[in-house]
Amino acid sequence: MKIAFYAPMKPPDDPVISGDRETARLILRALADEGHDTEIASRLRAWQRAPDHALSAELADKAKGEVTRLLEDYRAAGGPDLWITYHLYHKAPDRIGPAVCDALAIPYVVLEGCRAAKQAGGRWASNFAEADRALLQADAVAALHAEDAEGLDGFLEPGRLHRLAPFIDAARFDAAAARERTGDPPVLLAVAMMRSGDKEASYRLLGEVLATLQDRPWRLRLVGDGSLRDEILALFPADRLDWRGAVEPDRMAEVYGEGDIFVWPAINEAFGVALLEAQAGGLPVVAGDSGGVPDIVRGGETGLVVPEGDRTAFAGAVTRLLDDSETRRRFGQAAARHIRSDHDLPSARRTLNAIIAAARAVQTGRGTVPAGAA
Repeated sequence: MKIAFYAPMKPPDDPVISGDRETARLILRALADEGHDTEIASRLRAWQRAPDHALSAELADKAKGEVTRLLEDYRAAGGPDLWITYHLYHKAPDRIGPAVCDALAIPYVVLEGCRAAKQAGGRWASNFAEADRALLQADAVAALHAEDAEGLDGFLEPGRLHRLAPFIDAARFDAAAARERTGDPPVLLAVAMMRSGDKEASYRLLGEVLATLQDRPWRLRLVGDGSLRDEILALFPADRLDWRGAVEPDRMAEVYGEGDIFVWPAINEAFGVALLEAQAGGLPVVAGDSGGVPDIVRGGETGLVVPEGDRTAFAGAVTRLLDDSETRRRFGQAAARHIRSDHDLPSARRTLNAIIAAARAVQTGRGTVPAGAA
């Protein structure tokens, strides 16, 4: 099947490393592995950090231009059989896919659809309404975690809401998972961009927690870079810190193999690709329970999940794993098994094919005809 793919938040070939980019790339790989011919339809980035009516209007005009370009190309050379938009929400609405799908009468699929109803009447109201229109047109919408599914349940017509578990290529981390960890001293690992907002908040909480644990032996390894690099690195004691900067995805398995405990407060985290990768690499996790984190970290089995933003609880969880090497080992082994069982590429491929089939059935049932057809 020929599939058009669009990621309004960030194109999959964007040069800046992020979990969102890696998930988009994994979706493309999964589709290709299943024999689909997938192409990036547009690289227009619709994401906005803050509400901006002028920017929204500019992006809307650019989107209209993209729709015109795509329809001209598709009518001349043959269009796709289906359209997939990845990560659609009020900060990154899809102004392209619905119009193209309506004109070509092809199924429209949204993967990682998100809907925070509290934004309907606030400063994001206009963008929220645009995202809602796209979600309502979608023949299939996949939520990647329970919180998103809850926000969409009842809003979408029955049969259009699906679940797609976050996934990675777990085989890349086999060697890391098999490594014998000495924990002398235990290496705490965190992987995240160093930027303002939620990432900065998580780093600050981590710094405050580790400042209370200096009576115990540990080293901290940080992977990531960004505009707040200097401020974030200053949060941690220099004599215990090993900063690796930005590491390319194909080198990350080595990094996880060097750690003993993955620590991330996960302030306002959707789910976190690094949490999946760390577990695949055999690391027990300590994380906050925001967003989809509880969906991918099994508290008390593959790690410890604590209330989001609770410094005392987070410090207690880190202390428990620092002091108990046997629990670290047991959680780490369970984590690697968990990712291979529930969050690996093969299962995602099967789920994606089922979502595509469901979307085609819904679109066929609607009997949609191309715009302007008799």
